[in-house]
Amino acid sequence: MPEKTELKKENFKDGGFVGIAQTNPIIGDFEYNAKTIAKYIRQAENLDLDLVIFSKYALTGFPSGDIFERHPFLTGECLKWLNGLAKITGNTAVLLGVIGNDKEKFSLLKNGKIEELEGNEFEVNGVKYAVLSEEKVSADIIIRFSDNYIYDENKVELIAKDYKKPVISVSQVGGNDNFSFMGASCVSDNEGKIFARAKSFEEDFVVLNPKTGYGTLAEKPLTAVKSEKFTLDYDDSDLKRIYKAVIQGIRDYFAKCGLKRAVLGLSGGLDSTVCAVLLADALGKENVFGVSMPSKLTSDLSKSDGKQVAENLGIGYAEAPIKKMFDTTDACFKELFTSVEKYWNDRYQKSFTQDNIQARSRAMYLWGVSNEFPSCIPIATSDKSEAYMGYATINGDMSGGFAPIADITKTKLFALGRWLNKNREKKNVIPESVLTKKPGAELAIDPKTGKTLNAEDALMPYEFLDEVIWRIENNGESYQEMLNSEFLYEKKNGISKTQKQEWLGKFFRRMSSALYKWSIAAPAVIVEPHSINGAVYNQPITSGRINYKGSTEEEIIFSLQV
Repeated sequence: MPEKTELKKENFKDGGFVGIAQTNPIIGDFEYNAKTIAKYIRQAENLDLDLVIFSKYALTGFPSGDIFERHPFLTGECLKWLNGLAKITGNTAVLLGVIGNDKEKFSLLKNGKIEELEGNEFEVNGVKYAVLSEEKVSADIIIRFSDNYIYDENKVELIAKDYKKPVISVSQVGGNDNFSFMGASCVSDNEGKIFARAKSFEEDFVVLNPKTGYGTLAEKPLTAVKSEKFTLDYDDSDLKRIYKAVIQGIRDYFAKCGLKRAVLGLSGGLDSTVCAVLLADALGKENVFGVSMPSKLTSDLSKSDGKQVAENLGIGYAEAPIKKMFDTTDACFKELFTSVEKYWNDRYQKSFTQDNIQARSRAMYLWGVSNEFPSCIPIATSDKSEAYMGYATINGDMSGGFAPIADITKTKLFALGRWLNKNREKKNVIPESVLTKKPGAELAIDPKTGKTLNAEDALMPYEFLDEVIWRIENNGESYQEMLNSEFLYEKKNGISKTQKQEWLGKFFRRMSSALYKWSIAAPAVIVEPHSINGAVYNQPITSGRINYKGSTEEEIIFSLQV
């Protein structure tokens, strides 16, 4: 067996060697994708490999949505580039997915020609391969295509044990829209033992021999940590996975959209602080600008924390108070509402209008900055806990071209903040006060206390809120099942059943009324196996009348008799 580091032709001339080319395609950019593919084809030819396999959508990019249906000429363009790639092939066979006129197909390129596979099996140099499908196979080796944004290597092991054959699992890498693909393409023997693996979150080229078990084994991929119960002891490896996925997602979203710079509000709170750190790491500190936009309710600590974060990261920073913008807008609304009052009851002072004016004034500043500087977008900084509760303002803090942390709950975000302070090259960039103070938008005064309203007083403790989310997403639990089981917060703090009913009722009411906000949220990196991101989840907006408490038989009979 040749040394694993020696990629030389003489080491692979005996045959049976296969290459996996793990690429980072750009959706619809056939030229870029084809040039990348050509680079690896030449590398495989130089090594005299039998076969090189690319991810299923290496030429088209994934997800492609409906662009091929909306723009049918692209199918022809795809086939032209496929033909061009075929012309540069020699003795090494190349397996590529391609969009056909009616469905996805696979093509085998070799010696300047294209062979479209009729079924899911093909043969190269006496070895039979089969692309995994619902059809029965009699091949020697199974090929599985998997686009992993949440990696699960166990599936490869299960397939190998089921078929009792080696499995080559190929995935793309990189970020496209809401997806940040991990890569980590891998190969198992017929007992499910992984003996070759590509790198995570990087393009890679791996040479292997399924029959002899030869292959380079990159570090085991970071996977979403599964636990039987909700916990606040978030695993460091899981936080590292989230960090890498978000960094790749930001970097590729900006690069593939022709963007370069980001501007965000620096409130001195947890959400905007973590976003600033992630953006600086992904785009470079010179391409990130933070704006502190205090109101009369903004505390001195919030202002100083926001400024300190900018200084620690070395990003751009400015302060722009919103008082003038708020006062002017507020006066305009009051003038308008004198006309509205004769048609509808006076609600102005009892509503959230003044809160929202503040959030939207800040968005105006951020969009103004983004308009003035080329290739710049503002960042939406809301987190997943707030999204579930609709605790965010449309055209306010929800406003932006990208939302880095929208799939991360608040308690996990606190853990990620501490992880960043320990694991970045420059440590402790997040002030301790940001990680210890209670979250709050500082938009209103709590009439009960006379102090600025914090988020947990407006909603419920984040520890309880995030466990409701966890139970829905991981266990599919109902209101009644949650009511009858013990929460971590409950165990630690001892709350009454009445209080628990109140919080659960508030959660499901607010979630129902937040559905329309989910539908218009900015693109965000999906980091959890279950998400409310519209790319993988679609609850109808008009389903807000679901009775999450459920109905008793007596209630149903009474309702139908009335």
